[in-house]
Amino acid sequence: DHHVNYGSGSGLQDRVAFVHTDPGQRDASIRLADLQESDTGTYQCRVRKNTVAVHEVIVTVEGEGAPGRC
Repeated sequence: DHHVNYGSGSGLQDRVAFVHTDPGQRDASIRLADLQESDTGTYQCRVRKNTVAVHEVIVTVEGEGAPGRC
């Protein structure tokens, strides 16, 4: 079973999708569409196969016209 837990009131339900049709066969990358400054925060990814791998990613969304950072 592959699913995304959006959290309560996050507004992400219509903007998050797995990159691959079946993440169980490839990777569990997700795509977040229509980024908004309110999407800034720490996101956690849990992948469960034989064990559970947990990764955290900090996403910062800056307003339009702001210089990019890597």
